[in-house]
Amino acid sequence: MGIILWIIFGALAGWIASIAMNTNSEQRTIADIFMGIIGALVGGFIMNLLGQSGVTGFNLYSLVVAVIGAMVVIYISRMFRNR
Repeated sequence: MGIILWIIFGALAGWIASIAMNTNSEQRTIADIFMGIIGALVGGFIMNLLGQSGVTGFNLYSLVVAVIGAMVVIYISRMFRNR
């Protein structure tokens, strides 16, 4: 995927994850993009550990993987913020 698609994909995944984790009002669009892109990397890593393929392109499976990864990133950031 090109850089523009990664940004769009990251924004979409980060936005969905922030809605699911009730942080949508706290985060801005840039934070959603970063959480989504980092979430795609984390989700791909987690899926590789489980023996599945990670992010494979701009499709529904990859979006689900990225959203799960972004939710993990949001959860970890909450743990550090609440300390």
